[in-house]
Amino acid sequence: MISYIIRRLGYGVLILLGVNLATFFLFFTVNTPDDMARLNIGGKHVTQELIEKWKAERGYDKPLYVNEAKHGSERYTETIFWERSVSLFELNFGRADAESAGDIGHEVASRMWVSLQLAVPLFILQVIASTGFALVLVMFRNTRLDFWGVVACVAMLSISSLFYIIVGQFVFSRMLRVAPISGYVGGFDVLKFLLLPIALSLLSRLGGEARLYRAMFLEEISKDYVRTARAKGLAEITVLFRHVLRNALIPIITSAGSYLPYVFLGSLVFESFFGLPGLGAYVIEAITKQDFAIVRTMVFLGSLLYIATYILIDVAYTWADPRVRLA
Repeated sequence: MISYIIRRLGYGVLILLGVNLATFFLFFTVNTPDDMARLNIGGKHVTQELIEKWKAERGYDKPLYVNEAKHGSERYTETIFWERSVSLFELNFGRADAESAGDIGHEVASRMWVSLQLAVPLFILQVIASTGFALVLVMFRNTRLDFWGVVACVAMLSISSLFYIIVGQFVFSRMLRVAPISGYVGGFDVLKFLLLPIALSLLSRLGGEARLYRAMFLEEISKDYVRTARAKGLAEITVLFRHVLRNALIPIITSAGSYLPYVFLGSLVFESFFGLPGLGAYVIEAITKQDFAIVRTMVFLGSLLYIATYILIDVAYTWADPRVRLA
């Protein structure tokens, strides 16, 4: 397994290099440093002196790819590619492009905890609720409960998350006044600001996940080992939780694990609508301000998180099914 993990880490480094190169060339092909300076300073009616000052403050006055001489004697020791792209591998994210923004690393470190406060309970509750709901439907399969449960799953799957947010804020914040409509504070008071977005985000994904898990469980209960367990006199609930659930863990791990980077990087929509200062809201603000330094950083972190997650998923397969061997 160790050799497999090392090999996957090597592939991950190559993927990160490819993503890094692609994003760097894409961003600097679309916008030159002068264009980025005009966007952040105030459009086309700016002086060249202001542009050069803005570029010097953020390191964009250096050459893009290769070292060049300046004024005949002074030579650059770094290029823009090295300072703003290769340095990402050192987790040195530099400064944001916007005038009002500061150090990206500091912002990521502080906002990460806000996103984790939303992501960790949401991920755990998502797995428990989706799996439990699917098992209940399978236990009462071919009954009215199963039929209306599937109808509810399809209905929840068909509704946009924006609908849940708007209706949830109107009902629970405007009408019932049991939760604040938006905002964030530290300490234990944070619970009242997180309960509503967690509940609505959970509801928006419950239908699709439960329907997927129900289909997997129904496929498992038709297999020989389930009939053998029933023939031994085991109760249906024991068969479902001890045998069916365990043998369906691999697709559950795959489905839940693929969603893990998304929740840890922050929900773009939910953090923005509920005023949570997490990574999702940070990305939205950067896109709005056309802050390419932040966007490049978040693309890199997203790729890093996806690579790490899929390695963990592969390792989790061996725990879920001892027959799996990583070679």
